[in-house]
Amino acid sequence: MALRLVVADDNFLVREGLAALLAEVDEIEVVAMASDPVSLMRAVAATSPDAVLTDIRMPPTHTNEGIEAAKRIRAEHPDVGVVVLSQYVEEDYAFELLVDGVTGLGYLLKERVGDVAELVRAVSEVSRGGSVLDPQVVEALVARKRASDGGPIHGLTDREREVLQEMATGRNNATIATTLFMSERAVEKHIGALFQKLGLSDERVTNRRVMAVLAFLEAGGPSGSGTRR
Repeated sequence: MALRLVVADDNFLVREGLAALLAEVDEIEVVAMASDPVSLMRAVAATSPDAVLTDIRMPPTHTNEGIEAAKRIRAEHPDVGVVVLSQYVEEDYAFELLVDGVTGLGYLLKERVGDVAELVRAVSEVSRGGSVLDPQVVEALVARKRASDGGPIHGLTDREREVLQEMATGRNNATIATTLFMSERAVEKHIGALFQKLGLSDERVTNRRVMAVLAFLEAGGPSGSGTRR
């Protein structure tokens, strides 16, 4: 059965282009399109989709309407996953979207739209209650944060923090092992330990990685001056 998707973007050409692109995928059925938060909420209520793909900036202010809509959809329609698309790396908006819970939410840069397989994977993941966070967004979040005191993150060992920092940049276990000159088995052991210390042992595998990253970011990440991309 095809995944039922609502596409929202105030730009007509972008909206139609996304819908046409995804209509070519057998696993996706675009059931509605919307140009603003009001029409988006109406479309979700009327079609009961599996997921929503929405631009972050929509009328009337063209700031964070997509995030507000995503949070409202998750609150009123908890079975509907939402992927928010952004033209640029906007760290504050990413954290605003995910800070209250990552289940069924995703944040991707629009440049990912060109990779249809990646886009389909993202909407499929959130429709199942998983989470998707663009590696570039995570990297920018980490880069701008400073170390701070307090919170469970500071109960981690130095090695666990190193592994978590690498995880926060979107690296998989194999790449982390290579970067830190460790075996993959050692990386898995450290990740399991840090999940336990952060109280994430009962979460889904994908969610645990994202939530661990958010814990890292909320604590401040690595020391050093932050940068905006």
